[in-house]
Amino acid sequence: MFASLKTIDSAFQQVKTLALLFIVAVLVLAGAIAYFAFQTTTAAANRIYVLEGGQLLTAGARDARANRPVEARAHVTRFHELFFTLDPDQKAIDSNVNKALYLADNSAKRQYENFKEKGFYNDLIAANISLEMSVDSVVITNSRPLVARCYGHQRVIRATSVTTRNFLSECSLRDVTRSENNPHGFLMENWRVLRNEDLSTQPR
Repeated sequence: MFASLKTIDSAFQQVKTLALLFIVAVLVLAGAIAYFAFQTTTAAANRIYVLEGGQLLTAGARDARANRPVEARAHVTRFHELFFTLDPDQKAIDSNVNKALYLADNSAKRQYENFKEKGFYNDLIAANISLEMSVDSVVITNSRPLVARCYGHQRVIRATSVTTRNFLSECSLRDVTRSENNPHGFLMENWRVLRNEDLSTQPR
């Protein structure tokens, strides 16, 4: 009788162990299914379907913050190209400068007013001088606020010569709302020109 009880007790222990193992296995399987389902759902949420010409195209969604340094460099480049690429035409000057002023704070407007007071734009028009800004690189720091340094060359094109200048400026960048006038959503603050010196002059 005692032998049969021991056998029953042993069998019960085995069944209990198997049941526990089965429960653990089910829980692990359920967790794995939930994890992979979440991953699949996240991947599907980052996929956008576009219907074009009767064809279904797939486009991926990305975190906008991943491209912020690229957008910051484009923003700074755009400002300098607009502000310093000028032709001897008052309407063209006003158009370029007004577009540039949307991208920066009052520090750029003060520089513009300073140029106007010194007759800089009038001299360009009177002497038929064109300015071309070529941005070589924009270096963005990883700190907050972002600090940008713009390295470039400026060409001063006169009737008889072309002068090349070495250019360097610095500013900080603040996030602002994107708009048609400011598509990158940055505002340049405390902008200042650190260097703008002649490198060479070539006859035309």
